[in-house]
Amino acid sequence: MSLLLGREFPLTLAPTGMVPTRESSPHVPLTPRELARDLLECADLGITSVHIHARDEDGRPDWRNDTYARFVGAAKEAVPDIVVNVSTSGRNWSDLERRADCLALAGDLKPDMASLTLSSLNFMSGASVNEPQMVRSLAQVMLERGIVPELEVFDLGMVNAIKVLQKESLLPENVFVNLFLGNIYGAQATLMELAVMVGGLPDGALWSGAGLGSSQRQAMALALAAGGGVRIGLEDNLFLDRVHGSLATNRDLVQLVHEVSGTLKRSVMSPTVFRSLLEGAVT
Repeated sequence: MSLLLGREFPLTLAPTGMVPTRESSPHVPLTPRELARDLLECADLGITSVHIHARDEDGRPDWRNDTYARFVGAAKEAVPDIVVNVSTSGRNWSDLERRADCLALAGDLKPDMASLTLSSLNFMSGASVNEPQMVRSLAQVMLERGIVPELEVFDLGMVNAIKVLQKESLLPENVFVNLFLGNIYGAQATLMELAVMVGGLPDGALWSGAGLGSSQRQAMALALAAGGGVRIGLEDNLFLDRVHGSLATNRDLVQLVHEVSGTLKRSVMSPTVFRSLLEGAVT
């Protein structure tokens, strides 16, 4: 059975992603300076970690670790204790060398966590290809580097993959999982589907819920009510009000989490507490 967090929960900010552009929203942070600005605003409200996708000078997604270094450095300078999670996404690149390059960051820039999507899947705009050997190879690099995998799970099959990788000693005994709801090709933001996925997680799993597009608010509320954490941000949803076309900022979305969690008497976990849980997961 997965771990129910109690009063405190981790709040992950996913501010950028690989898809949003300046044309789709002026609020998406595409430079290190813009990322730092959003982090400062959101940390003032209370966040636990940040999931970073690097962009090049033209605002396009970039895999190079020197580009990641600028974003990670800006994040740590803005909020020194923030838990940093980098992306190994398979949306744009299929080779291990590029997908794992950000894992080579060292010293003060070494990430605490890195995303690991456990299978291939389709999105509205295209596919994320994650072949079994690629998943295993990325997990092995993270294991060797002492970087905690942030397991990205979109359906029940990916829940099962966690247990398979644990049997192969490629994942720690206690894992951190983000359950994504609302993708038309995966689990939906319903209480039943969330409950089935949470119920299938291995013992000791720490989990958060994330909603895509119009499902973001519902997924956030379900996750908080069910005892999990939350991931939120412009990577997953650009709108504060889709009906009226009102665009959100990252601060707007974090504020929504605080409003809902406040009614449930839950509070955001500090980066220090979360980091201690992660350190326990890899020892």
